[in-house]
Amino acid sequence: MSKKKALTALLLAIMSTSAFAKSTLTLYTSQPTEDAQVTVSAFEKAHPDMEVKWIRDGTSKLIARLQAELAAGGAAPDVLLIADSVTMESLKQQHLLAPYSSPQAARFAAQLYDKEGYYYGTKLITTGIAYHSKAPVKPTSWQDLLKPELKNMTTLPSPLYSGAAQIHQATLMTDPALGWGYYEKLKENGAMPQNGNGAVMSAITSGSKAYGVLVDYMAIREKAKGAPIEFVFPKEGVSIVTEPVAMLKGAKNPEGAKAFIDFVLSDEGQKLVLQQGYLPADAALPVPAGFPPRDSIKLMPFDAVKALADTEANKKRFADLFGNR
Repeated sequence: MSKKKALTALLLAIMSTSAFAKSTLTLYTSQPTEDAQVTVSAFEKAHPDMEVKWIRDGTSKLIARLQAELAAGGAAPDVLLIADSVTMESLKQQHLLAPYSSPQAARFAAQLYDKEGYYYGTKLITTGIAYHSKAPVKPTSWQDLLKPELKNMTTLPSPLYSGAAQIHQATLMTDPALGWGYYEKLKENGAMPQNGNGAVMSAITSGSKAYGVLVDYMAIREKAKGAPIEFVFPKEGVSIVTEPVAMLKGAKNPEGAKAFIDFVLSDEGQKLVLQQGYLPADAALPVPAGFPPRDSIKLMPFDAVKALADTEANKKRFADLFGNR
């Protein structure tokens, strides 16, 4: 082969490789591993020009990792998909997020995303009341847990350990009929905190406690498997964790991050949430099996900015009331 032909072949090979090269998107997520893999695979199928490198861990551990990487001047992710809006609000106030006005946002209730576009809720994980199927009282209200006949029969996740419990606590603080007075009455009625939602569910299904404050999908999934557990959405309303998504400031692949945000908020992404057994943030979609009609689920108001400002004070007051557990 002549030098000219060899050079031409080399250039064609380089051009061909470049044409099919994929851009890399780095994702940090707290989704369960199986859910995260499904989400990433669906996104890559919709965007074959992108490859997602993802790391999965609990929200607090991911944020600690992110902070350490930023402090060391190392690589950071392009996009975050983590548990709660309070953590995202903290990152926003530290100027670590980049705003993005997703065209998908118009389909969602205003309380589900940051008005400046720094983060967007992708699903609704509510906290309500779970109870053993043989429990003597079938609760319909948060106030039912205060009944004398339920003394020493209730458990709840601790906001000292659980992000969902922190949000639930902050949400109840905004209701004058609940607030700290409600927690004090729970204590008087013998309510016992557990570290997290998993421990609450185990206490109920084992029969060691008849009632508990619990996230919806845990109870509904366990009931579907045959566990002796029921779940109710109290008439006063439920608190919500929204599993928000956000782009990092200084993302190496900002266009990829925007595409990922748009995807998880899109009709396709929201149907994926439904298939995974969660309540989609898109109110136009149906509810998963085992959930009541959407219009029967009342969402309590929540202010992520105020909740962040009150976090440490709320934790301290809870610890003073129930002890460090």
